[in-house]
Amino acid sequence: MSWFRREHNNIEDTGEKTVRTEGLWVKCGSCGQVIWKADLDANLHVCPKCGFHFRIGSRARVEMLLEPGYELVDLELRSTDPLNFSDLRPYKQRLTKAQRETGLNDAIVNAIGQIGPHPVVVSAMEFGFAGGSMGAVVGETITRAVDRSLETRHPLIIVSVSGGARMMEGIVSLMQMAKISSGLARLDDEGIPFISLLTDPTFGGVTASFAMLGDLNIAEPGALIGFAGPRVIEQTIRQKLPEGFQRAEFLLEHGFLDAVVNRKELKGYLIRALDFMKTA
Repeated sequence: MSWFRREHNNIEDTGEKTVRTEGLWVKCGSCGQVIWKADLDANLHVCPKCGFHFRIGSRARVEMLLEPGYELVDLELRSTDPLNFSDLRPYKQRLTKAQRETGLNDAIVNAIGQIGPHPVVVSAMEFGFAGGSMGAVVGETITRAVDRSLETRHPLIIVSVSGGARMMEGIVSLMQMAKISSGLARLDDEGIPFISLLTDPTFGGVTASFAMLGDLNIAEPGALIGFAGPRVIEQTIRQKLPEGFQRAEFLLEHGFLDAVVNRKELKGYLIRALDFMKTA
């Protein structure tokens, strides 16, 4: 009996240690380095070995950019499922699942606060909610951010991460491209700065509209940015695409971006950019 008790206790101890360490290590998707999660958090979710930028959520993004004391706004908006859409599952079920998993009503967060000495309005998209797809709520939320910038004359920063338009809302989703773009045109007429930050991935109708309309268009290293995916393009043109095609560095080299900025340097870069825009 003593042998059984001793072995049984060893099994329980081993199991307890497994539970305690589960989720405390993260493997880099680029170099394969196993990273202590606390170290990754402290490094702003950038691999300390190869510099790979992990995706981060919208609220983490806002917290990273803005000074303490910022305010989240426009969180009450919810999709009404305008087409009563259903494929493998009803759209309403997909929305409910995404809302439960992210704690958000849709794929966007608006915030007002300061970045360094500059008061700003920020819209940050959430890839964890239906792939950051843009439906009526995302369009309306960003439009409200534009309206706040117009009202306060504070610069606007939009952080894009999206698979594109939300097909479950059809034409309603596509209308958001024109809706946001027209709002940004008013911002431009008033001379209010708009900085667009593109992160991995930014695609479809988001890239085709507001993500590329900034006074300053910047991206994080390695971010995949485009309209259609590389596989679709290769099948269409029947040619092999260049190495690194649609990565941020490729777009910078070909004039589609103004800068590629490491996440650890991003806040300082934005402060300097806003300093310049304020005096220009």
